[in-house]
Amino acid sequence: MANGLEYFLIKSGTVKNKGWKMALMRQIGYSASEDRLEKLITARLKHGSDKEGIDKRIWDLFGEEWAIMFTDLSGFSRNVRKFGIIHFLQTIQESLRILVPCIDENDGVLLKTEGDSMLVIFRNSAKALVCAIEMQRTVFYYNKGKQKEDEILLCIGIGYGKVLRIGDNDVFGEEVNSSAKLGEDTAKAWEILVTESVVKSAGDLKDICFQELKEPAGGASIKGFKVNYQLPK
Repeated sequence: MANGLEYFLIKSGTVKNKGWKMALMRQIGYSASEDRLEKLITARLKHGSDKEGIDKRIWDLFGEEWAIMFTDLSGFSRNVRKFGIIHFLQTIQESLRILVPCIDENDGVLLKTEGDSMLVIFRNSAKALVCAIEMQRTVFYYNKGKQKEDEILLCIGIGYGKVLRIGDNDVFGEEVNSSAKLGEDTAKAWEILVTESVVKSAGDLKDICFQELKEPAGGASIKGFKVNYQLPK
């Protein structure tokens, strides 16, 4: 969180480093959002509070519709144990290097990375699906000629719906939980798994179809689907 002096330096133009300036301004915005949410949650905890009214205020303030993508690297923990921490860092760096351009080209927003996972949001589910397929194809070409231990094997889960977006760092909601379960726990290498809301909202996309999963995508009421798509030969 910026103090008063730092904020003055930014607004006055004294700070010339634009990257640092933008990062700090994002942090200010996130802290303000966190502070607002914390006050509302605190009010909600009080005896006799109007929980329904407070919930509506929270959704009015932070509720937005997004497609949520979680990515994970298959077999990553096993490779870390086998090849060590340097290999861990190398694989993460390489995955970001080749995959972030796909995200940018499809208007995704990379909110955060945690270990070998990425959380990305898109304004619509069609772009999220197109991006996911491009990412898998990018990984396919990257792996050609690589040793097995240097290959990147990607798992992807996607949800779509109304979420609480807090600043530029995090999102919360049922579809977030479901996409995380699909991408980080359920999907295998090369798989793209999505929730039913993605299937319904994406429209007709060329050369892909959906196959319903036997297990639910997180919540018992949310169906999961596997995306059938073509990799290069």
